[in-house]
Amino acid sequence: MKLKQISTVLAAGALTLAFNQASAKTAETVQVVDPTQAVTAQVCKITTQDEIRALFTRWNDSLKTLDPAKVTNNYADDAVLLPTVSNTPRTNHAEINDYFVHFLQKKPQGVINKSHVNLGCNRATDVGVYTFTLHGKDGKAQQVVARYSYVYVYENGQWLIEHHHSSAMPEAITQKSH
Repeated sequence: MKLKQISTVLAAGALTLAFNQASAKTAETVQVVDPTQAVTAQVCKITTQDEIRALFTRWNDSLKTLDPAKVTNNYADDAVLLPTVSNTPRTNHAEINDYFVHFLQKKPQGVINKSHVNLGCNRATDVGVYTFTLHGKDGKAQQVVARYSYVYVYENGQWLIEHHHSSAMPEAITQKSH
């Protein structure tokens, strides 16, 4: 009985030491193992709603480059993109890149109309409504209002898009929503 109590105290001390050594500003998993049990603790990235909202600006700025690879770099390796102007779910970098090869031909630029951000441990969501200006082959601009959701994950020292869903509004903007 005393050996188990000593092991638990040692594990708690090692866990405290591990937390003190891990930076609170990085996402790390700290694992401490004692003879009686394993303890895993995750260090959460400290962030703000404004920092998460700025990720849309980073993504939107990458659209301006018209380089599909730069846009795709905003997405995690296992990301899912459910795009506005395609019926095909994109579930890996090659498919996401392919979508942007075609979408960027429209020279898209977005503006967030309404945003709601939730923060979690190394994860954040930003959901709301945005308006995109798209350009046709004739150069005419068209605006598309859509609902969006971004799920961000903090990986390898950066925020990446893990899930991105965008869908055109089902009702005309001039109608009242229910």
